Amino acid sequence: MLSHIDENNQPGVVDVSAKQVTLRTATAQSIITVPEEVMAELCDGDIQTKKGPVFQTAIIAGTMAAKQTSNLIPLCHPLPLEGCKIHIAPHGKNDILIECRVKVHHKTGVEMEALTGATVAALTIYDMCKAFSHDMVIKETRLVEKHGGKRDVERS
Repeated sequence: MLSHIDENNQPGVVDVSAKQVTLRTATAQSIITVPEEVMAELCDGDIQTKKGPVFQTAIIAGTMAAKQTSNLIPLCHPLPLEGCKIHIAPHGKNDILIECRVKVHHKTGVEMEALTGATVAALTIYDMCKAFSHDMVIKETRLVEKHGGKRDVERS
């Protein structure tokens, strides 16, 4: 049975009242492929545009999104995040790797917050760089690891 579907086949927020508060962490990553003309704008670890520094703005947008996940994804519990760290860097010839790490002491996990943060950071890079080119692809968003709760997940 799916956790968000009750015995009457109706959706609802999962009841976590009986769970213990533990440290919950999650790391997600997104990869955006950009053309050479976008990578050519990289200087001192960021891309500068008329809208401002791309990576710094994407970090702020991703952090804001992670904090608002329950407002964006139906049935997610609102969580008071204790930490959200986003790192963005070139990866290979034309890829930009975005990694979002989130943590909280709570009764439910933070993987949706990490995934949301990484995704919105990637969307922000796209938005800020589209003046250079629309030939960008957000090609992957995935959970890399989560700890706390019923089971840990670690992917390479």
